[in-house]
Amino acid sequence: MDKRNELIKEWIHKANHDMGMAKLALEHKIEYTDSICFHCQQAVEKYLKAYLVYLNIVFKKTHSLSYLLDLINEMDKVSDKMYSRAEILESYAVEMRYPDDWYEPTEKEAREAYSIAMKIREYILANLITK
Repeated sequence: MDKRNELIKEWIHKANHDMGMAKLALEHKIEYTDSICFHCQQAVEKYLKAYLVYLNIVFKKTHSLSYLLDLINEMDKVSDKMYSRAEILESYAVEMRYPDDWYEPTEKEAREAYSIAMKIREYILANLITK
């Protein structure tokens, strides 16, 4: 397997772990809403990075989903719906995990974050398979 394909697999693998952690918390520790939302954001970030590697697009180290989508949009049209979904997750990036920016999402927000992450995951994986 070439290096590019291996890197794509690694991004997907790590993203799947983030989704797994979010699902475990949803099912067993719903009160950990901040962690659920964080792992959903992290998973989407990694799925997008896998797709960027697939598209041969170089990207800087970032947690910005909108930046990653902008890069993808240069080669593969990204819908407004995808941007709006990513915008919801954007607020759950690394910064919210520190006391100065502390925010405790609701259970509804945690479930929404998981749903959004699953939809973006499905979109990315379908594109990796069909292209």
